[in-house]
Amino acid sequence: MNTTQKLTLVWLREDLRLDDNPALSHAAARGAVLPIYFFPDEMGAASRWWLHHSLKTLQQQCADAGAPLLLLDGDPISTIPQIAKQTGATQVVWNRVYSPAGIELGKTLKQSLAVGQVDTQSFNANLLIEPSKILTKQGTPFKVFTPFWRHSQQQISPQEPLSAPARLTSIAHELTSRTLDDWALLPSRPNWARGFGTVWEPGEFGAESRWTRFLEETISKYKDGRDLPAKQLTSMLSPHLAFGEISVRRLWLDVQEAMATGEVSVENGSKFLAEIGWREFSRYLLCHFPRIEHAPFNPKFEDFPWQTSALHLAAWQQGRTGYPIVDAGMRELWQTGYMHNRVRMICASFLTKHLLIHWQSGADWFWDTLVDADLANNTASWQWVAGCGADAAPYFRIFNPVLQGQKFDKHGDYVRRWVPELANLPDKYVHQPWAAAQTTLLDAGLVLGKDYPKPVVDHSAARQAALDAYAQIKSN
Repeated sequence: MNTTQKLTLVWLREDLRLDDNPALSHAAARGAVLPIYFFPDEMGAASRWWLHHSLKTLQQQCADAGAPLLLLDGDPISTIPQIAKQTGATQVVWNRVYSPAGIELGKTLKQSLAVGQVDTQSFNANLLIEPSKILTKQGTPFKVFTPFWRHSQQQISPQEPLSAPARLTSIAHELTSRTLDDWALLPSRPNWARGFGTVWEPGEFGAESRWTRFLEETISKYKDGRDLPAKQLTSMLSPHLAFGEISVRRLWLDVQEAMATGEVSVENGSKFLAEIGWREFSRYLLCHFPRIEHAPFNPKFEDFPWQTSALHLAAWQQGRTGYPIVDAGMRELWQTGYMHNRVRMICASFLTKHLLIHWQSGADWFWDTLVDADLANNTASWQWVAGCGADAAPYFRIFNPVLQGQKFDKHGDYVRRWVPELANLPDKYVHQPWAAAQTTLLDAGLVLGKDYPKPVVDHSAARQAALDAYAQIKSN
């Protein structure tokens, strides 16, 4: 058989790009390519909005390159072998997904295809280093980020990113692709995502544009600016990374080169790369300790006396807790599908420690409302804040939302943007409106309990209740 006649199925998942896509490049070099994508069963509503637009872009890219992308329903384990048989594909390739379900799916598919003597090959397209290659001197997985990242950096040596194939060869087939409209990924009645498009450009082109802008304009302010929610000084690449629209290897090498030439300071560049490191660590933890998807890393927290207040949970979800920095974050999340990282920590701490609501309830809400919803990051970060995860923040570290607001949103610009009913308050009271005199509130056109809620809990009392709850499991 002529090389150009060899057909390879490329199963796409968390790698919605042509650039530095090892599975796609391998298939293109081998011969004809048939890229396929299956309807995702487990995905939050905001992520589905992103997926629609990302796939729309990728479909156009694949069509322009010469091999249209097929959208398929069904179970990949049973459907892919059928497609291979029907089209005469001699190999199926994919880029690995580092989650318990993703790993199991890959293993099962290899076994299924082996029965039909179809060759398979998988690649690493989404991590700087394989989780299995990073172990302690005792041969056990790391449980603390700092030694993990120190050890990882000594071994990271990514290959030069692969350029997008200039041309893809396809073959004639009788397979029918579903349409994006068939999948109904976009919300309607109401269209709660109407504000997303003013913030985001899903797809590979949007990812490249945001990365270029960050590298040229923003990374020089990253170390200190990343904690200031009123300023857009983070990369905002998380959704692009979650969907695999940009290569983490390319990010790593671009920053390393910029630091080597002096275009980016080592201080700012290293801090950004450490955030990439936390992404690696989150996947590492999920691979080595898959139970943390649903259970606390620290088993003592299985007996934690979590509370179940539907009213408190709803107040938190709706940005109606009476704590401005928390409410601003939750409203930013609802309107944009995103929340600034510093504010995520404050909001997560408030839910788990002020309201004593289970971290899984917060993780579930973020999963449904974040465009960058990512199982590993979501799980590891929520458990870290809740105090029950690997390398977790000490449980007694309970963020004071007033002090956090005053420290990171000094003049209240972030709060005023997302909680406009507080816009006319003086800076002194914008993070604690209940402390203002009645005349000050009236001058600002504000009636607490009517225009803006009073705090759902008292900080001091809530903090003590959290410490008392922790004392119960600590003594066990």
